[in-house]
Amino acid sequence: MLTTLRFLLAVTPLVAYANASAGRQPRADIRQASPGACKAFPGTVGWPSDETWAQFNQSTGGKLLRAVPPGAVCHPEQPAYDADRCAAVVAGWGTFDFHQNDPVSNMWQQYNNDSCLPGFPDAPCSDSGYPAYVINATTAQDVKLSLDFARVHNVRVVVKSTGHDYQGRSQAPGALSIWVHHMHDLETLASFQPRGCNFTIDGTAVTAGGGSQVGYISDELRKVNQTFVGGYSQTVSLGGYITGGGHSILAPHYGLAADQVLEMEVVTPMGDIVVANECQNQDLFWAMRGGGGSTFGVATKFTLITYPTPPVIGLDMSILTPDVNASYVWDMAGYLLSQFPYLDSKGVSGYAMFTTNFTYPGFSVTGAGMGANFLIINTQDIQDMLAIWAPIVDHVNKTFPGMSINLIPAAFPSFQDWFSTHYDKSTAGYDEWVGSHLLDAGALTENTTAVSEAFKVLGDSQAFLVAGQGVKNAKPRGGGNSVNPSWRRTIAHATNGLPFPPFNHTAKVEALAEVNKRTEPMRQLSPSMGSYVNENNPAEPDFPRSFWGDNYERLFKIKREVDPLDVLWCDPCVGNDRWEEVEYQLCPRSSD
Repeated sequence: MLTTLRFLLAVTPLVAYANASAGRQPRADIRQASPGACKAFPGTVGWPSDETWAQFNQSTGGKLLRAVPPGAVCHPEQPAYDADRCAAVVAGWGTFDFHQNDPVSNMWQQYNNDSCLPGFPDAPCSDSGYPAYVINATTAQDVKLSLDFARVHNVRVVVKSTGHDYQGRSQAPGALSIWVHHMHDLETLASFQPRGCNFTIDGTAVTAGGGSQVGYISDELRKVNQTFVGGYSQTVSLGGYITGGGHSILAPHYGLAADQVLEMEVVTPMGDIVVANECQNQDLFWAMRGGGGSTFGVATKFTLITYPTPPVIGLDMSILTPDVNASYVWDMAGYLLSQFPYLDSKGVSGYAMFTTNFTYPGFSVTGAGMGANFLIINTQDIQDMLAIWAPIVDHVNKTFPGMSINLIPAAFPSFQDWFSTHYDKSTAGYDEWVGSHLLDAGALTENTTAVSEAFKVLGDSQAFLVAGQGVKNAKPRGGGNSVNPSWRRTIAHATNGLPFPPFNHTAKVEALAEVNKRTEPMRQLSPSMGSYVNENNPAEPDFPRSFWGDNYERLFKIKREVDPLDVLWCDPCVGNDRWEEVEYQLCPRSSD
């Protein structure tokens, strides 16, 4: 649970802010609309009164919080200014942990509009990039009360767990934020009977709160020699991860995270607390497994398949040249990528980075080429991994003699032993757009020159072996789920990211255009495939087709059925066509 000290770094109880909020004035840069036309916004006519918010706070047992930007402690003009606390905030700002433990901060700060950064004491600091209020939801009833309040008072609502969200769906200025971060009850099961079903599903499972993080679940399952399909980062939370599909280094063996779901507890936008499984609320069950977060409801519990934790062989490797301008670097990259279908057929999964300037925590080598972590399971013999790579290494040595090959295989008694040293240790707290595309076997093997050229344009990028046979052959409960059908043919998930400086609108717009420009050759390389909604950006072309393919029409229909009033809205999300953001306010989309 949240400690008082950590909590005070970010929020202050509602009562301390009652007088301050009473004097809030409408922002001059927000287009004023007729009452009821737009979602209520602080300072507008329809915004609930302080008394109304206080009554809501009382109904939740005092769980309503008025957020202070976490960087405010570093700005002398702010009431929250505190030099000692500022030092701690600055020290933690670049970590995933800081932002996941804060009720209002996203890990990528453009979604908080860079409105109060701690490292820029002379820059403006305001609450204009943050939700107005936060409900520290620890039960499904808390979520229900929040959605009911937002619906009745026409207040925009968002849902945040950790803020590990490349799309910014968990943020909205002036909104009521449902913070599910502390929903992490967990129970391990030897078998499971879905509620309302007359059968039992044999095999182990885990029921975990919707705010549970991958690292926490992995540690708990380790105690009973089990594991599950989870993300690469310890701070990824179940809700957004599973509703987007959820790739994993274990997915080539067991399927996507959404394929593991046996049952959900969901609070619908209309305020109903329901169970969704293959025997009841089947449409919701289908949609919530891949149709995207913050759209169909708020998942407060998941029951997931678990597996005996396998022994694994890990391979940390690099194939690099010190000549960062070597013309053959991208030719070599094209060859290696053409071998990904072969690696998948041998049970290899992993994460590869292609770059002209390779550096990564844990690697002592640098240069241009590929650095990667790969994995095979159910063996403790490092020769099994080396034998798979032998023909590839031989070809690289013969064809690209300027490359230096470094292979470091190691045996790990359990998957968690590997994960505890290899989880994502990258940084957060800055501005970055991400682009991605899914690649099938044909795209990787039929024209290696085109692959080389596409990745050269993509630039510093990653190609993840996180799908393959396990995803292709997965059998989700209920006969299917709503993940992008392209995942069933995917071999590699290609991504790139482009950081940009804060406080520079031109740089922000140009970076978004550039990341999609760099991704375009991937779309041309594999035009029948789509992309991964959780690792992309709001400007993805034709996002309904790209993120959900043929599933979009059914998802759209379900969205209209479960959320006729658009209580939940995000971008880019299913059924979001009736609204648009006007400055910071959410308003009906104009007919023109």
